[in-house]
Amino acid sequence: MYRDKITHNGPISGFIPYCIGRVWMWIFGWDIIGRVPPGSKFVLVGAPHTSNWDFPFTLATLYTFRLKISWLGKHTLFKKPFGNIMKWLGGIPIDRSSEHGVVDQIVKQFNESQKLVVTIAPSGTRKKRDYWKSGFYWIAHSAQVPILCGYLDYSRKKACLGLSFIPTGDIKKDMDRIRGFFINIRGKNPELATRIRLLDET
Repeated sequence: MYRDKITHNGPISGFIPYCIGRVWMWIFGWDIIGRVPPGSKFVLVGAPHTSNWDFPFTLATLYTFRLKISWLGKHTLFKKPFGNIMKWLGGIPIDRSSEHGVVDQIVKQFNESQKLVVTIAPSGTRKKRDYWKSGFYWIAHSAQVPILCGYLDYSRKKACLGLSFIPTGDIKKDMDRIRGFFINIRGKNPELATRIRLLDET
C-alpha cells in the first residue's frame, strides 16, 4: 500500500481508525495515493458515487489519511437520545426549513471552527442525475476554503486525495479543473455516474 507524504495540519483521526482503514484496504487489495494538502479547513468532494460500497471504502481511505471528517445531517437526527452520538461521529445538524439556507449554515460552521473538513457527495445519490448539486462549490467559495477532491477508482482499485484549490468564482473554469481531475475515473457502477457539471454553469 503506497502513500505520498501526507501533511497533518488538518483535523486528525485516532490511531485505531487509521489501523482499521489500512487493514480494510489491504484485505480488498486497494492502493491509496495522493496527500492531504496543508491547511485545516476543506470541503471534501467525493466522486463518482454509484454504490453503497462507496461508504466503507471512503471511510477506510480517510482513516488511512488520518483525516477527521464531518458530514451533514437533518437536524431531527440530532435530538435526544442520539444527538450527542451523532455529533461525536462528525455529524453537523442542518435545518433545511431555516430562513438561513444550508450553504449559509455550513459557512457559519467554517467561520466558527479552527479545523473542519466537511465531506459532500455532490451527485447527491447513487442514481444517475443530470447535474451535480452546487452546494459544495458555494460553501467553499463563500467560506473561502479549498475544495479537496477525492475519488474511488474501482477499475484500478485506487483511492486518491488530490486536487485542492479555493474557488475563484469563475464557475466554468473551476469546474473544468474538477472535471480534469476525475477524468477516466470509474465507479463501481459506471452507468450510474452523474456527469460532472453544475446547473449554475448554464
